[in-house]
Amino acid sequence: MLTRRSFLQTAGATSVLATLRPDAFARVSAASESVADRSPAEVAADESYWREIQQSFTLDRTIINLNNGYTCPSPRVVHEAYKRYLDESNQAPIYYMWNLLEPNVEQVRKKLAAVAGCDPEELAITRNASEALQICQLGLDLKAGDHVVTTNQDYGRMLDTWDQRAARDGIKVTKISFPVPTTNLSELTSRIEAAITPQTKVIHHCHITNLTGQLFPVRDIARMARARGIKTIVDGAHAFAHFPFKVSDLECDFYGTSLHKWLLAPVGTGFLYVRRENIEKVWPLTPPPASKMKDIRKFEEVGTHPAATHNAIAEALVFHQAIGVERKSARLRYLNERWASRVDQLPGVKILNSREPNQSWGLYNVSVGSDPSKAYDFLWGKYRIITAAIKRSDYQGLRVTPNVYTTLDEIDTFAAALTEYVRSNAAASQA
Repeated sequence: MLTRRSFLQTAGATSVLATLRPDAFARVSAASESVADRSPAEVAADESYWREIQQSFTLDRTIINLNNGYTCPSPRVVHEAYKRYLDESNQAPIYYMWNLLEPNVEQVRKKLAAVAGCDPEELAITRNASEALQICQLGLDLKAGDHVVTTNQDYGRMLDTWDQRAARDGIKVTKISFPVPTTNLSELTSRIEAAITPQTKVIHHCHITNLTGQLFPVRDIARMARARGIKTIVDGAHAFAHFPFKVSDLECDFYGTSLHKWLLAPVGTGFLYVRRENIEKVWPLTPPPASKMKDIRKFEEVGTHPAATHNAIAEALVFHQAIGVERKSARLRYLNERWASRVDQLPGVKILNSREPNQSWGLYNVSVGSDPSKAYDFLWGKYRIITAAIKRSDYQGLRVTPNVYTTLDEIDTFAAALTEYVRSNAAASQA
């Protein structure tokens, strides 16, 4: 694990810490140091520790936000840094933004690479996971008849992108299905492998899905694909800074993620990892000068763009490291298991995600035995609880994604409200 001390030394974060409010980071850091000798599972249930984390956010506590899978509020220290960079830029953008702030993207790249576990020269900073993944989807040289394997539970925008390439370029796309939940991860590898043909050029799948948090065995799939000369694109929108892993350990060719989800960075931040040997082979969305064709930075060519957004990523990384991803993932699982264990025996209720300790963290999905949109409306209308209604032909449920600022009272309120809804709905159907 990369410790906070080694992170600061590696990333050169001294200048970042100097810009923070004196007490903003110190309280979180001190709280983490006080539990350093305890296991993540123990700390997950320590409310005094998490109270310090919760105080780092400015939130509307009249709302219970359990849809952090969309985008997360940033900690106060990150949001203030973002605003500070915007104010600096606005003084004279041509000077402050381009000459002073923009060059610091290289420090952000180094910090991100240190946490992600990859070479900085293989990491491009993007605006979100969709942009990162579409760089690969639209930039790979594919011709009519070439074949792509993906799943029918990948993110809708990414599936739409493959559909466009099929319509425009005549490629073939196979979208495999898989059970919900799937606890035997080797079955996912087998299903993908069975769909491969001699024309298969790309396998595209999630690290964990946005629908149920289904985990995929990324390294096994990557090794299987590489042995056949097939490229792998991994959608990590919900994985990075959510649970422990290193991108380099996954052995995939491309990895795209958003940073405004579990890293708690400002909206409009993400990154794309590209194995070095693939950089020159992928066309960027915006054509760069010829001198950049072998440079990871060619994927960042989008025209005029704000420096404040990506510079604030540095503060998000410091905050993330202060907690520690092991503690964060353990806490997220603890919160979800707290409500899930209270409702899973109710009539018609089914937890749609795996609940294995090494397969589930902050993203759960619960089927309530009826239209999830009605459950969503009930939770919001009566209790001001925000979830996400997932409606598909093969399953439907409420996606529940708490975060480190979520309190036990909020989790218990959700469990009680969901219980009330399920029981009243069951009583109405029997009347």
